[in-house]
Parts: sequence; C-alpha cells; structure tokens
Amino acid sequence: MFKIINAQIIGYKNLQNLVIANNIITNICNAQDDQKNDDTKAINLNGNYLSLGGVDLQINGGLGLAFPDLTINDFDMLHQICGYLWSVGVDQFLPTIVTTSVEKIHQSLKIIGDFQGREGKKEAQIIGVHLEGPFLNQQKKGAHPQEYLLPLNIENVKQVLGDYQDIVKVITLAPELDLSGEVIPYLKNLGIVVSLGHSMATAPQAKRAFSLGASMVTHAFNAMTSLHHRQAGLLGEAIISPDVYCGLIADGNHVCPTMLKIILSASNYEQGVFLVSDALSPIGLDDGFYPWDNRTIEVKYGTATLPDGTLSGTTLPLFVGAQNLVKWDICTIESAIALVTDAPRRAINLPTLQVGAKANLIKWEYKPDNKDLIWERIEQ
Repeated sequence: MFKIINAQIIGYKNLQNLVIANNIITNICNAQDDQKNDDTKAINLNGNYLSLGGVDLQINGGLGLAFPDLTINDFDMLHQICGYLWSVGVDQFLPTIVTTSVEKIHQSLKIIGDFQGREGKKEAQIIGVHLEGPFLNQQKKGAHPQEYLLPLNIENVKQVLGDYQDIVKVITLAPELDLSGEVIPYLKNLGIVVSLGHSMATAPQAKRAFSLGASMVTHAFNAMTSLHHRQAGLLGEAIISPDVYCGLIADGNHVCPTMLKIILSASNYEQGVFLVSDALSPIGLDDGFYPWDNRTIEVKYGTATLPDGTLSGTTLPLFVGAQNLVKWDICTIESAIALVTDAPRRAINLPTLQVGAKANLIKWEYKPDNKDLIWERIEQ
C-alpha cells in the first residue's frame, strides 16, 4: 500500500490524497482533511495533475503493422504494439479497422478477439474494435478504397459483423446512407456506439441520426461537409446536440489551431470532445515511405499522405495532441489532460478516476517557460 498526496485531479477543486493497494485506488480524500500520520510510503505531487492513462478510440495500427492486415502470426507484434502504446501513455485503445474486404475484416476481428485479454502488465489493453467503414459516402471516402464501400442496410451490417459483433465497440458510418432509419437503432441495441463520419449529411440528417441513437462523430471537420454559417451540416448539429461526442485530431494539420479552439469553446471543452491519434501503422517508426493496403503513404513530421496528397492520418501519439493544445494556448492544462483521459472514457461509458479503479496513474507537470506539458507514469 502507498499514498499519493497533494494531487490535482480533474473535477476536484482542492488537492487530493489517494490510497493505493494492490494496484487499486482504495480511497480519495481532500488533502487538507487527511491528517493521518503513518509510515505509509507517500509520493508527493506538489500540486501537479494526476490522471489515469490515455484512451485512444481511433488508432489504425502500430510499429508498421496495420490492423486490417492482421494474421495469426501477429500475436507477438500485437504485444509489441500494446507495449509501445503503454510507453506513450495509453492504457486502453480501440484497434481501428478501416474499409477493406469483408473477409479481411473478419480475419482481423477474429485475431483481435483471440488476443484480447492476453496483454501483459505494461501493455495497453484492447477494449474492443472501431470499424471505420465500409458504410461511408463515396464523396467523402478520403483515403478509404472505394471498391470495398458497401450500401448501408441491416443485411450488409450483419454480413460485416459476422460472428464478431461482441468485439465491435464503435462503428463509423455515413447516416444519409441509412434510408430506412433502421440501422442505427439496430447497432445501438447490439451495444455498438454509432459514430458519424465520412459523410455528406446535412444538419437535419445528422439530427435524425442522433435521435435514432448515434452518439459520436469521427475525426471532426475531416471527411464531412464544412461548418458553414448558412448550412451547419453534420458537425454543427453535433456541437449543439447534448450527449454527442466529437473525436478530434490535434496535430495542427487535420484541423488548424483556430478551428480547434472554436470547436472546443463551442463544446464547452471536454464536455463534447475527445482527442484521438488516428495514427497509422508507422506510429513508433521514423518518417519515410510505408505500404498502406496496396498503396504507399509518405510520413513527414508525423503526418501521413497518399501520393496524390490526400491526408490519410498521423503517426503522432495521443498525448502529443494534449501537449499541442497547451502549447498553442487553446485550452487549460486540466482540459487538455481530460481530452485524452476522461473525455474518451465518458464517450464510451468507461469509468474515470475513482475509488475502485486500477491505479495506472500519470503525473503531469507544466513547464511555463516553454509551455511544455510533461507526463510520466507513476511506478509502484
């Protein structure tokens, strides 16, 4: 057993003391009220922030392996990816399978399902899968291969999910393709979070989708109609809709800093937004050229593009987004930390830092001279 004292925790006004036993948080109390003087080992945070590790709800691969390309021989590589993500602050993540053939989707789902639960002590945990496609609007397909896009109906959804619906946690789809209005309630009844993206949906179409049970937006601003003062579109409707969360890439390329501040301000910061990495398989590797399905992507300064210049993702870890927001004076330190820790948990109904939670804890320290937000895991 040990204690962490004088910690600033998101949602608490005053400094808090925590008791940790067997890697579980057993008590949280106001530091001023904790007068116990005992011999318990204590780590003094001196007013710095304390959080759980990050949760990345959209990451496409790692260390050169794309999740749609998984084979039965990739268990060792999955361990390495989970270990790498742990090393960059991520506790839990959703391997994201982008649009590909149904056969490859099933193969990846099976392998991830068989691997889940085998993660080691210092490895990020797989909490499900994010299917990004194949039910996307071809006009906003981005880097997704058009030949594998499918019409959105329950029959095709059943075909894509196959026997693996229990492992799918989030699915991104274009709501305007659901002409019957049956698909979103069907997915919600299966316990799958519906996220809107790669879409030409109007504000009324998005409002209908949210009323049917959609509750997320995938990489806000990207692969959707622009936020316009006369036609608010999908994103405008999402911002004003309660209980809808927008995933946001804060690398400065997918969304410029000014627009990042606009959506965060409009959404009351972490109340309606969470950050994702949307990292591609070269995350953890150097810049350069890498294979991506049957194409090649170029990674330069952490941004990945196709040969025609189409933006296809990043290779920057999740926490870089939080650090960027602070460095660019876009939000407070507390909000930046929440956007990569608490907010993604709330978006998919996971518990935040509380009594009973696993004590995979991170200390955050702000260096005002160069606006650096530094983090480190608290080793027990």
